This record gives sequence, structure tokens and C-alpha cells, in this order.
Amino acid sequence: MDKSQPFIMCGITGWCLELIFTGILSAVRKDFSLKGTSSLWMFPIYGMAACIGPVSKKIRHVPIFLRGCFYMTGIFGVELASGSVLKYFKICPWDYSSSQIQYKGLIRADYAPLWFLTGLLFEKILSDNS
Repeated sequence: MDKSQPFIMCGITGWCLELIFTGILSAVRKDFSLKGTSSLWMFPIYGMAACIGPVSKKIRHVPIFLRGCFYMTGIFGVELASGSVLKYFKICPWDYSSSQIQYKGLIRADYAPLWFLTGLLFEKILSDNS
């Protein structure tokens, strides 16, 4: 596999997941147009999930629950770091300030299960394509 392919694959996968998730949220808000939203800034952020590939090879012996927790923590870290940089330049596409369990408007604790599953999904995608 070309060295740029995992990054591109993760970027596109992340974009698609975000569009599906935000489209579903629009239905919850009774907007049945199901419009999903994202930002071009999200592509490289999701693309960084390509780092899960080499990490997963080293921790494949670890139980799936612990691997999911590890990926979730990493995703929170990337979300906080990238969000902090984008927020500094006033271009951050997300703001969780209105959520009850958030930190600096950049991460939401209630998204932990989503990031847990997303990390394991990226692990699966990357291991199937290596």
C-alpha cells in the first residue's frame, strides 16, 4: 500500500462518519433534510488516525476493551490539540461549549463511546488494508 493511502483513507472515512453523524443529529432536531456538516479542516485531523495502523500491530495482543480505551484517549488528545490550534486562529469548526460535560469547548466526555468505537473501526480498516 502506498504510504499516503492510510492517511487519505482515514481522512475520507472520518469525513463520511461525521456527515452521517451530523445528518442523524439533524433528524433528532426534527430537521428531516438530514443535512450533515463538516469542514475541510477535518480531513487532515481524521487522516491522523492512520497512526492507529502501526500502533495496532504492536498492541494486537491487548484485549479489545483496552485497545478501544487507548484509541479513545488518543482521539481525545488529537481533538484537544488540533482544536486548540484551530481555536487560537479562530477557525475551529466545532464548539462544544454548550455541552454539560466538555473541556474548553473542544472535547466532550459523552463522545467517549463514539471515539472508542471509531478507534476500533479505524484499527479494523487499517489492518484489513495493510
